[in-house]
Amino acid sequence: MNLRDLQYLIALADHRHFGRAAAASFVSQPTLSTQIRKLEDELGVALVERAPRKVMLTPTGRDIAERARRVLAEVEQLKESARRTRDPEAGSVRLGIFPTLGPYLLPHVVPRIRERFPRLELLLVEEKTEVVLRQLHEGKLDVGVLALPLHDEQLHVEFLFEEPFVLAVPRMHPLARRNALSLHDLAHERLLLLEDGHCLRDQALDVCTLAGSGERNGFRATSLETLRQMVAANVGITLLPTLSIKPPVARSDDIHLLRFRDSHPSRRIGMVWRRSSAMAGFLPKLADVFRSLPKSLLKPDAVAATPTKHAATKPVVAKRASKR
Repeated sequence: MNLRDLQYLIALADHRHFGRAAAASFVSQPTLSTQIRKLEDELGVALVERAPRKVMLTPTGRDIAERARRVLAEVEQLKESARRTRDPEAGSVRLGIFPTLGPYLLPHVVPRIRERFPRLELLLVEEKTEVVLRQLHEGKLDVGVLALPLHDEQLHVEFLFEEPFVLAVPRMHPLARRNALSLHDLAHERLLLLEDGHCLRDQALDVCTLAGSGERNGFRATSLETLRQMVAANVGITLLPTLSIKPPVARSDDIHLLRFRDSHPSRRIGMVWRRSSAMAGFLPKLADVFRSLPKSLLKPDAVAATPTKHAATKPVVAKRASKR
């Protein structure tokens, strides 16, 4: 048995198709199939149920695949530990971040990381929270920047900052005559929200519960930018995180932004990594860079009243969030 055979089994568990698993493993389908059979012969058990049009792992196969994930994660930690011993601030860090934060935070923080750690290779993955957490546990990511709280005893959590929400309303909306509002002013409003799976949806629902408001039926956006465009088109109102309204994000003449003068609804952002991580000595230093951002970035009232003509920058990510 070798580590590559375990990788093939994991690929088969993920793709449930010999051809796709082989392509993901950069080998031919006969090679992958042969190695899986050799692994079965060595273990003396069937790992795969082979049907004409689909592939399923046996209960034993699923168990061994999950154990193999943990084995490979530990091997990656072993390699990373050796690299960190040679140079704690070099090597690579695989960081996961969720889609309603990444495009707005990363343009501000990545240049600071490059300046502070010039030899560090930062590999960025933008995915929903549940995917980031799973990849952290599997060793595919080293660290995540996620919304708190998280209840996972296997993860260490470092609080980074608190990000207030603002209310975005169309220019013709009755609330657009104000510069600030109370949470109770939303009592009879219906807000546009994201689809299931986005942590921002859950955070917005918590605010709705406190305000006595609810969700606009018949519409669920797939991205924060879709929400923004729907507000500009006078479809409804929504909550936006403060970072998403700061330059270099473009402002819209058709959207009026209101800060809250009481209650101050917000979301708490933290950095998380495995307690067993070989990078545990370095990652607090990385967290400090995130904490060093200018405080004005997190103040809704610091936004200029007049729209700007800046073009929004593209998020600095290596992988886009999947459309689910």
